[in-house]
Parts: sequence; structure tokens; C-alpha cells
Amino acid sequence: MGYLNLDKKKTATTAKELNILLADYHLYYQKLRNFHWNVVGHNFFDLHIKFEEMYDDAKLKVDEVAERILTLRYQPTSNFTDYLKMSNIKESPSDTKDLEMVKILLDDHGKLLKQMRTVVEKADAASDEGTIDMIGGFIGHIEKISWMLDAWSMKSGDNHPGA
Repeated sequence: MGYLNLDKKKTATTAKELNILLADYHLYYQKLRNFHWNVVGHNFFDLHIKFEEMYDDAKLKVDEVAERILTLRYQPTSNFTDYLKMSNIKESPSDTKDLEMVKILLDDHGKLLKQMRTVVEKADAASDEGTIDMIGGFIGHIEKISWMLDAWSMKSGDNHPGA
């Protein structure tokens, strides 16, 4: 780890939290695929397209998190059995209704954000700016998607922020 100028003992906690985030992203990705395949009703076109955009992004994030763990010289977890045990995110049934799908994803976003902030906290303690920078971008993206999903799910006439 000399070339990174990081203390391997200090980055161990960051790698552990990144592995939890990796598990979270794997379950989130699969949930998005599930919802993409199984959404029906009047909102089909909107959500089918949005869920595809979201799972394409999640797939990239899975790889980035795993590669960051490897950069820190740790091994990424790579078994679904382990992901199911580690993840803060749980599976959802395939027959979930469209509006419930959005509510579930917003709840999952809260869990992802909480885990990301834990990663940032541990990375900060290890002076690991590379991880902090990567996760900071993830946080901004999830916050924006959350805002969009929340706005989409509002009924006409619902109060807007600041109203």
C-alpha cells in the first residue's frame, strides 16, 4: 500500500464498510431488474425506462465499489449468500405494485445513503480521500434520483418544498 500512502490497518474498516455497500448495491441492482421486468399498469412506460436507467447505473457502481476495495488491497465479497447476510437492503416480491415499487426504492435509497455516509466516516478516519471522493459522487447521484422519484410519486396539488 506504499504507493497509496495509506495505512492498511486504518483502511481495513473502510474496506469492511465498502463490502457492505457492495452487498447493498447488488441487492439494489437485482431489485431494480425485478421491478423493471415486472412493472405493469398506467405507469409502465415511465417506470420501465427509469428502472432500466437506474439498474444500468447500479451495475457500474457495483464494479466501482469492488475495484475500490481491490485498490485498498482487500478482497471484495462476491457471493450472493454473503450479500443476503450483509446487506441493509432486502428483496422484494415480483408482484409489487408500481407506486409501492417507488416507495420501496426511496426507502432503499435511505439505506444506501446511510451506508455511504458510514463509508465516508471510516475513510475520513483513514485519510482515504479517494474513497471519500468516489462515495461523495454516489451520494449526490442517489439524492438526485430520490428527489425525482419522490416528485414523480406526488399527486397533483401536493405541497412542494417551501410551499
